[in-house]
Amino acid sequence: MRTIVLLIVIILTAHPGVSSAGQQTGLITQINVRDEGLHWFHLSGDRGSMPDCTKGRFTYWMIKDENSVYGKSQFSMLLAAYMSQQPVTIYGTGNCTRWGDGEDINRVQLK
Repeated sequence: MRTIVLLIVIILTAHPGVSSAGQQTGLITQINVRDEGLHWFHLSGDRGSMPDCTKGRFTYWMIKDENSVYGKSQFSMLLAAYMSQQPVTIYGTGNCTRWGDGEDINRVQLK
């Protein structure tokens, strides 16, 4: 039994698809909205760890569902932070579901 548990742990940690959620604190430097509703933004400062789906080079963050209540709340918080030049901390989901290489945001925290 101990061997099976150890084997499962090794497989899960060695699998290339396993990624951790990102986190970043900084000022919003750019907000973008496309005509089909895609919302994404950039922050100043070090992006730190990123999930595999970002390919390690795309540093923008995505609002997963801009039509949802939480998506509208996230966007309004981002606009308020941008206008007031207040830093935010973004916590990611570890997934890039809205766009193939931009991490979805899980939580926006105004500083």
